[in-house]
Amino acid sequence: MAKTSPAEFVRQVRQEVSKVSWPTRKETMITTGMVFIMATVMALFFLGVDQALSSVIQLILG
Repeated sequence: MAKTSPAEFVRQVRQEVSKVSWPTRKETMITTGMVFIMATVMALFFLGVDQALSSVIQLILG
């Protein structure tokens, strides 16, 4: 186990955080919108597949 003082740990964390490429507000909003759109599209797709499979099973079982 590495022996690092708390002060050294905080210094290393700050150094690593400064290397992070943070997205702009616009990029964050666009990405969030795309996630909601894709989640909606996938939900509708799986709803359709579920309904189709349900209909097929009801035809088979009578």
